[in-house]
Amino acid sequence: MKAADIMTRTVITVTPDTPVRAIAKLLHQKGISAVPVVDAAGALVGMVSEGDLIPRDESDRQARRDWWLRMLAEGEELSAAFVADLEKDLRTAGDVMHQPVTTVPDDADIVAVAGVLAENHIKRAPVVREGRMVGIVSRADLVRAIAGNGQAAEPPPAERQPDPIQAAAEHLSALQARLKDKPPTPMAADAAPAASGSPAAPALSAAGFRGLVERHEKDESALRSDVHRHAEEKRHHEVSEMLAAALTDAAWNRMMHEAQIAAGKGETEHLLLRFPCELCSDHGRAVNVPDPEWPATLRGLPARVFLRWKDELRPQGFGLTARIVDFPGGLPGDVGLFLTWGK
Repeated sequence: MKAADIMTRTVITVTPDTPVRAIAKLLHQKGISAVPVVDAAGALVGMVSEGDLIPRDESDRQARRDWWLRMLAEGEELSAAFVADLEKDLRTAGDVMHQPVTTVPDDADIVAVAGVLAENHIKRAPVVREGRMVGIVSRADLVRAIAGNGQAAEPPPAERQPDPIQAAAEHLSALQARLKDKPPTPMAADAAPAASGSPAAPALSAAGFRGLVERHEKDESALRSDVHRHAEEKRHHEVSEMLAAALTDAAWNRMMHEAQIAAGKGETEHLLLRFPCELCSDHGRAVNVPDPEWPATLRGLPARVFLRWKDELRPQGFGLTARIVDFPGGLPGDVGLFLTWGK
């Protein structure tokens, strides 16, 4: 079982400029204990947990600790006094987040994930695929996967109980060892000997085999439908986020820094932004042709990146190209904006 099989796919995130007071209310309302921090391009830049929100001054922290815990408890209402206190806190996610963030690849097996959480003394870790966050896995996800024999589920609200992650990791290792050495389960007809003392032949029929094939195909179809539904939900959320996202100076400067590193490696282009084709008004058809009018189809964050390139980089001799970077099911999927500086 892999991290992608047990992770929570719908991840609530904040940006570096999100006020601390907004994060505290978000944790309370969503019943969660931490949120990833992403920049305008969707890159993971930090994590903010309940502990990060508590003031760093020791006396202040001790005086307010019970207040924070009461506020973050499931079902508790935010008191007027606490809300008023939050309004005075001018810190943002960028001020309190911890970094770098410990992550796990989406193809890491469940024992490896348990080891990462245990070794780093953390309760959760973002799951990444090709450098992009695709979910988050927690101790609770691991325990549920073990208890449910591999059936992962979305976490219920407000999980605050400590999880025996080290024991879970050891239990998983033992399970894997037993399964490795366990002989194949005999068919029912093989389980008991015949009256003569020789093994009875299993009751076989082509119809029975066809039934097994049909059951397998139904299971595979249900799994594909579930995966497709989760992917569609994630994509819809990503499109909504990127439609509203601002292109901050920090995100732009990071893009330029990464492009400069690429040039230093001898490359003549760099992927500035990858985004769903739904952020093009024609779902990427003009980009795919390509039609020279493709910039007019951009919306949201991609349009803001294009305009900044046009104002700041085009006068300096840089080019900007767009192309479809994948074709799921033979149709345009994600689009890439590439900064170019070649001959």
